[in-house]
Amino acid sequence: MKWRSLPESAPESGTRRLYEVYADRKELIARYVPADIQAIHARVVEELKQSGIAERILPAGATAPAFELPDHNGVIVRSSDLTERGPLVICFIRGRWCPFCVGQMEAMNAIVPELQELGASLVGISPQTVHHSYLMTDQHRLRFPLLSDVGNKVARQFGLVYRVPEYQQDVYRRAFTNLPFVNGDESWELPIPATFILGQRESAGEAPAPHHLSPKNPAHAILYASAKPDYTDRPEPAEILGRIPQLLS
Repeated sequence: MKWRSLPESAPESGTRRLYEVYADRKELIARYVPADIQAIHARVVEELKQSGIAERILPAGATAPAFELPDHNGVIVRSSDLTERGPLVICFIRGRWCPFCVGQMEAMNAIVPELQELGASLVGISPQTVHHSYLMTDQHRLRFPLLSDVGNKVARQFGLVYRVPEYQQDVYRRAFTNLPFVNGDESWELPIPATFILGQRESAGEAPAPHHLSPKNPAHAILYASAKPDYTDRPEPAEILGRIPQLLS
């Protein structure tokens, strides 16, 4: 998907750090996006910070529910199956229309072989439909499942969901970012971009799950969590890679 008002860019090679990629995209935004539009997006970020949403997001050490979602091909992916193999890295993103989400997915794509060597799995989760997840995966040649969380059901359980304010909805409409079409609902809800590493409860030294969570409704231990209202502030893939051996030791 072409980012409206911004030039199309080629996929990143994976050799640059994510903050460098983001710096370039911020420069393009500063150059091509009108100042009043930039101010609206900045206002939303500030309001999210003031809302206290960051304090309500599930932190490291908390328990997260297992989930199952369709991937970009419509195949059901179960978190419990992935955590049986090793740590599960989850990146919650807004969608293929967001240049910062695209940059993160391309950067994470570059470390898939290293994650596999560590026995870890990676999935992306967004509220966009399976069709749009397929288009994103195909365009950016992603080598990991991109799961479709229509209605933000899973993101809501992690405490990530907010409603796009009406004054920003108008901006998206003018930029042809049709969230009801991309996400398949009229809620205008998005997740705060977030990265988690999940493991089986025992891997975090916790007691076995209560009866109501196992085996039909299992839970995962959150081993690492990074979620910030500022959608341009996301962890470096190298940080994620460095965390996993620490969590396994």
